[in-house]
Amino acid sequence: MKRGGWIYIMANKRYGVLYIGVTGDLERRVAQHRSGAGGAFTSKYRCYRLVLIEEYPTIEEAIAREKAMKAWKREWKIELIEQQNPSCDDLYLKLLS
Repeated sequence: MKRGGWIYIMANKRYGVLYIGVTGDLERRVAQHRSGAGGAFTSKYRCYRLVLIEEYPTIEEAIAREKAMKAWKREWKIELIEQQNPSCDDLYLKLLS
């Protein structure tokens, strides 16, 4: 049985530093980032706001999308965030409810 996957973008503020990641357990992974245990980059730049999420049927599809998005221009990433989350809300709070 194949597991699904998630692409997510963390930010430190609106139009700030962006981090793109992929995971099979979104809630757990974002909680790690927010606690400072998610990785050196997100800790260093304080990327604790979850501003974009995309769900995929397989982890392989999610990984392919992550690789593609990492090659994008910054402006494209910001445009995608603004289309799906115009007010740049922290979506982690919605995950918990």
